[in-house]
Amino acid sequence: MKGNDNFEGPELQFEGKTDCFQKPPGSPNKQTDSSHKLYNNLISELEFSCHCCYDILINPTTLNCGHSFCRHCLALWWDSSKKTECPECREKWEGFPKVNILLRNAVEKLFPKVVSQRKAEIQLDHKISQSLEAFQKYGDEQLARGVNSFVGQRRQGGAGGGGGFFSGVLTALTCVAVILLVYHWSNREEQDLLVHKPIEKWTAEEVLFWLEQLGPWASLYKETFLEHKVNGSRLLMMMEDNDLFIENPTHKKAVLRELDHVKKLGAKPPQNLWEYKLRDPGWNQWAQFLVKYTFLPYQLIAAFAWNWLTVHYWTSRFIIVNAMLLSLLEAFAFWRLWSRGELRTLHQRMFSHFWKVTSQGLLVVIVWPITPQFVCNCLFYWALYFNPIINIDLVVKEIRSLDTQVP
Repeated sequence: MKGNDNFEGPELQFEGKTDCFQKPPGSPNKQTDSSHKLYNNLISELEFSCHCCYDILINPTTLNCGHSFCRHCLALWWDSSKKTECPECREKWEGFPKVNILLRNAVEKLFPKVVSQRKAEIQLDHKISQSLEAFQKYGDEQLARGVNSFVGQRRQGGAGGGGGFFSGVLTALTCVAVILLVYHWSNREEQDLLVHKPIEKWTAEEVLFWLEQLGPWASLYKETFLEHKVNGSRLLMMMEDNDLFIENPTHKKAVLRELDHVKKLGAKPPQNLWEYKLRDPGWNQWAQFLVKYTFLPYQLIAAFAWNWLTVHYWTSRFIIVNAMLLSLLEAFAFWRLWSRGELRTLHQRMFSHFWKVTSQGLLVVIVWPITPQFVCNCLFYWALYFNPIINIDLVVKEIRSLDTQVP
């Protein structure tokens, strides 16, 4: 440009002087006003219109296929059709659709007056409110059941393939756990049965295993017991004759006291968490358990696991963490009921849950005795070690739903 360099646009005029950008006192900001006019000319409401109501997008919700709709339009579509598919291309969406926060903020900043007017109209529509409430309730149920697909998470913005990675890690851990369990049970199957097996039927090897569990000092007498092939019946006879091939009076007294305990119980007393699992609780234990389970269920579980921290370091911590996660999920459930004013339905939900758990319990009681021990053990260890991982995922989803939930 030469001389008096000027550039004149449709709304803006720039001169080759530095003071032209300073706003004179009392004059309007022509640059800001003209910028808004230019944006309004370039972007219209039609670019951000919903393909259901053909009005501007309100709380835009993006589906897996990429189409975005007003959340209330999607709720009305789902409420009338009961189909989890896109209203435009009919592709099924997976998981539970979330509000596209970036798109929502852009629409609200570009067209604030139109958005405010539309929101006011929507809030006055009772049918829309009912559909939104039913739609959100459906999403909460999907979340509570853990039905949200990992593929759906991967396709949604910001997921980055996390669902596929999570499922892959879970599958790999399952394979490793099965291998370790098979190895563990192949070596401990007979020993674990001692809590059910009467002492007079113990073999010489089982007697040695029982002796080892008394403490490191008992290993001094392993060779003597093995040399004389002491089985359960002979052990009882030696107890009556007070002749156990043990010269140390303190050790002999400890073995006799433990033998007397075993004789009274009829089997080896449980000494760790796994052997307590094999024991059948009595009626007194059932009564105490039911009372505590009714009022402090997860605290009861955590307190029990806390007492075993010195014996089962990692297992007890898995149980304690899982109890904390379950308590959080219950807190989220109560929060949803309170925020929606549905606390009056609490007794109905409790009865429904009680009936569901009772039905499952009766089914387990019927099926468990005829189920192979290997399958039962797999189910037990799966619930023990993998439920905390699943519950962590559920808690994260609950926290994310608080950010995207639309009242």
